[in-house]
Amino acid sequence: MTVLTLTVNGEPVTVDVAPRTSLADVLREHLRLTGTHLGCEHGVCGACTVLIDDAPVRACITLAVTCDGQSVRTIEGFSDDPVMAELRTAFSREHALQCGFCTPGMLIAGRDIALRMPCAAPETVRHELSGNLCRCTGYAGIVRAVTTVAAGEAAATARAEMPTIDAPVILSSDAAPLATPAPRSAPQSSGTPASASPGVAPAGVTRFEEQFVIARPPAAVWAALTDFPMVAACVPGAELIEHGDSHVRGRLHVAVGPVKAAFAGSAKVERDDARRIGRVQGAGSDAASGSRSRADATFRVEEAPGGSRVVLVVDYALQGTLAQVSRSGVAQEIGRRLVATFAANLDAALAGEAAPPPQAAALDAKALLWASLKAWLRRLLKRPPP
Repeated sequence: MTVLTLTVNGEPVTVDVAPRTSLADVLREHLRLTGTHLGCEHGVCGACTVLIDDAPVRACITLAVTCDGQSVRTIEGFSDDPVMAELRTAFSREHALQCGFCTPGMLIAGRDIALRMPCAAPETVRHELSGNLCRCTGYAGIVRAVTTVAAGEAAATARAEMPTIDAPVILSSDAAPLATPAPRSAPQSSGTPASASPGVAPAGVTRFEEQFVIARPPAAVWAALTDFPMVAACVPGAELIEHGDSHVRGRLHVAVGPVKAAFAGSAKVERDDARRIGRVQGAGSDAASGSRSRADATFRVEEAPGGSRVVLVVDYALQGTLAQVSRSGVAQEIGRRLVATFAANLDAALAGEAAPPPQAAALDAKALLWASLKAWLRRLLKRPPP
């Protein structure tokens, strides 16, 4: 059993739970906050959506032990929130609920949209809500309610009171090509999160930052990162179809629980070989799940003690069935494990060891997350890996 200390709806809470217990079960069974509904229990339907440190996440696939020290807000915690009050009124006015099972998650997701996207068009709201499923309403009333509140006075006041943050250093929509990422401090080991750069991602986009060190000279690492077949062979689930000097086309096979997708897409690649800085802008879609993605990434290679440091910053947006993990801690953790796996594969390839097959098995996000959990538990228990 593990003792956790959380702040739930503004109140400090201490619970003793098994490591495998989900946050949803803690909220419902231990704290009796039953407004967090359980539907699919695979992170697909969105009924269990809550806020962790003000970011929407799926409570059913979030392990409670990963939330120690964090702030959790459930649907019961919005009684004094003007935006939520206006959204509830709009849901009633627009007939945006029938059975009500999806409503707590819809309200929390809708409030998040209203605060992030003041001028969102109805079609944009539909995309943003694509990770929250409703079997009753047909979504029209829900979209009208969220769109109205996003453009309303309560949301505007809440946005004005939010802390101001400097503009993004890189990857903004009008950024110059090959803008240099902000300097980092001490080198990080593979899989360790990079320190955050100033600024935030544009509205509707999630930012992911990571860095790792490879014990090879910068010139060798840069040559490998600009070798598209080698990069594709090192990324789990990647399939390279066609490439040139400044473009690539391929497919990424992904599995998240019961949902499997094959994102087919293309990307434009810019690079500055002298400064060892690159930029990739691409988009893809999966016909089976209706999910779409777009990303704008910069990467650079710099000299570091013992080898080369690779710094990666990605702004991405995900729409469709897989959108439920796009802004959550789950996505960040999967990303960290993916980068760590890529770094290990790249290091092995540079050492002349056998590389993965050109068409690798699907990226298993669930397996990556489980590996991350085991590593976290080892650190918690201060036990070395077997």
